[in-house]
Amino acid sequence: MATRINPSILAADFANFESELSRIRSADLVHVDIMDNHFVPNLTFGLGMVERLQQVSSLPLDIHLMIDDPARWAPGYAEAGAFSVTFHAEATTEPVAVARRLRQIGARAGIALKPGTDITPYLELLPEFDQVLVMTVEPGFGGQSFMESTMPKLARLRTAVDQGGLDLWLQVDGGITAQTIEIAAAAGADTFVAGSSVFGAENPAAQIALLRERAGSHRHGAGNLE
Repeated sequence: MATRINPSILAADFANFESELSRIRSADLVHVDIMDNHFVPNLTFGLGMVERLQQVSSLPLDIHLMIDDPARWAPGYAEAGAFSVTFHAEATTEPVAVARRLRQIGARAGIALKPGTDITPYLELLPEFDQVLVMTVEPGFGGQSFMESTMPKLARLRTAVDQGGLDLWLQVDGGITAQTIEIAAAAGADTFVAGSSVFGAENPAAQIALLRERAGSHRHGAGNLE
């Protein structure tokens, strides 16, 4: 099982995105949080910014839409060239239709779940997605503390993915550090969004390497784990 580290540019210097991207060249993808000040009480970037990031980033873009009406807006991010587009389960009544549209355009389709959202209704829909994002904080702001109470949901997802033989990434986002990444990896995550722990480090490349090593050594199913 591969380990992916996706630094979130929400923690980067907004005035110097191109140079900030150069600091994380050893990462796997660039995580971009899109917030509309409706679905969550914060406002960040829009499609125009993503189109520009697509031009200057050497890494593929991992878009996380914290917005209302993803059926209307999500396809535009796929059309802009994003590698992966994740939308929130709580924001749509037609998650499968949105996912199929994203895949049709050529992007990976992801679905995100807030900490309090039950995974049960979505388990039978897992083959329709390429990624499930388990939020380990309440969406809307960076710098929050990791919620270990979300780990049973993640473990349940890992069991479903493994039993179904699915090619599905399990991503966590929120409060990921060199310590909490071990907990999330042991519960079954393979894709990790890290913001301040990467961009706030003196040497982001070394921090990415540390996170990857910690996650890999504690990954679900490793020999030192149950």
